[in-house]
Amino acid sequence: MTDTFVALSDPTRRLLLDRLSEQGGLTLSELSEDLPMTRQAVAKHLAVLESAELVASERDGRCKRHYLNPMPLAKMAKRWLVRFEDVPLGSLSGFHAAPANRPAHHP
Repeated sequence: MTDTFVALSDPTRRLLLDRLSEQGGLTLSELSEDLPMTRQAVAKHLAVLESAELVASERDGRCKRHYLNPMPLAKMAKRWLVRFEDVPLGSLSGFHAAPANRPAHHP
C-alpha cells in the first residue's frame, strides 16, 4: 500500500489517473498532450503508477495502451477511508490545532 500512497503523492500522476479514469486505453503520446513536460518524464510517472499497480498496460501493435486499475484504490479506501465515513464532525470539535505562529507542543 505504500507504493499506492507514493504514487498518489504527485499531482502529475494524479492528473494521469484522472485522464485514464475519463478514457482508458490512452497511449503515452495521448497522455502527454498538453503537459508541460517531455514524453520521457510522463513515461517515468507511468512507470511509478504501473509499479503501484494503479495502471495496467497492454500492447496494441506498436502502441502501448494504458488503463486505470481501480483495485489498489478500492483496497486503500476499504482499509483506511471507510473507518472515517461515520465519524461525527462533532467529535472533532474539541480538537484545536497549534496556532501558525507557535510551534506545536511535543511532550
